[in-house]
This record gives sequence, structure tokens and C-alpha cells, in this order.
Amino acid sequence: MKDSPDAVFLDRDGTIIEDVHFIKSPRQVKIIAGAAEAIARINAAGARVIVVTNQSGIARGLSTVQDYESVRAHYEGLLNKSGARIDASYYCPHHPEVDGPCKCRKPGTQLFEQAMQDFSLKPERVAYIGDRWRDVAAAKRLGGRGFLVPSGMTTKDDHQRAKKDGVRTVATIAAAVEALFGLTTARRAE
Repeated sequence: MKDSPDAVFLDRDGTIIEDVHFIKSPRQVKIIAGAAEAIARINAAGARVIVVTNQSGIARGLSTVQDYESVRAHYEGLLNKSGARIDASYYCPHHPEVDGPCKCRKPGTQLFEQAMQDFSLKPERVAYIGDRWRDVAAAKRLGGRGFLVPSGMTTKDDHQRAKKDGVRTVATIAAAVEALFGLTTARRAE
């Protein structure tokens, strides 16, 4: 598809893996149904897959950077076994009540901007997929397309703010990927 993005920014908890609130062990990782296949589809389309996630449990003392890295390595390994690849991961370890305000905590855009710089991406050539408004707010602030994929953590306010910002709500990450890249490889082969 000619309008397909060069990169897709994905939230982690509630979008790729189940949100278990302050995850700290690889044993807690459960890939959301369809997420690996959707990520593999992004890979097959030649777009980068970049995870941007808030990890305030680190600032709150509920987890450590080592816990974050263990969980990241585990879920990326599970994705790899399913033929999916994450190109890069960025995380904010802060929480405003502990560290004060920061620019990297979503809906802040610092991590997205850093990734765009690191990968020479144009803001209008990216997409954002997440289960909270803060995960996709950068679509309005920086450019690109946003998709809200509701989970048990998605609030009424998330839905309202996403709609106000022109972010499309879809049922699954697979539906978002279908909207971005068109027909799947398997369907093209038929």
C-alpha cells in the first residue's frame, strides 16, 4: 500500500502483552492473541516496529530496570518464535509523583521523537497503536496515524480524547495493521 507507514509505534502493556499491572517477571508475560501475527505482518511490509512504553513501576520501586529488561527479552523471544520482530524498545521509568514531570512519559513525545531521529523517520510516515489515549496522542502532536485498540484498561476518557484527536478505534491490533497495510500476504497469494 503506497500510504503505508515506514514505522509503527506500539504500546507494550495491553497492546502486545496482557497488562498485569507492574509486571516484573517473565513468568507473567502473556502475548495478546493476534499480536504476534500482526507484528509479523508489519515486519513483512518492511516497516519498523518500535515499542514505546511507560514503566512507572521502576520509579515507584515496584520493579527494577533489570526486571524490565528480563520481561522485554522474554516477550521479544516469544514474538521471535512466532516470526515477529521488534526493531527497538524505548521506555520511560518515571512517575510524576516520584520524579516530577518529564518529557518522556507518554503522552509526552520525547521517546517518539528520539526513535524518529534514531531511525531517520518522518513524523507523517509513522503510525501509533495502543490501548490508552496517551499511547496514540503523538499522532495529533507529531503527525502520523493513530489507532486505539481498547483493552480492560481503556477508559471512557481515553475513547473520548482519541476521537477528539482523530484517532481511529479498532477492535484488535490485527485490525489496525489491516487498515495500515491492506490485505495480508496470505490473502494476496489466493
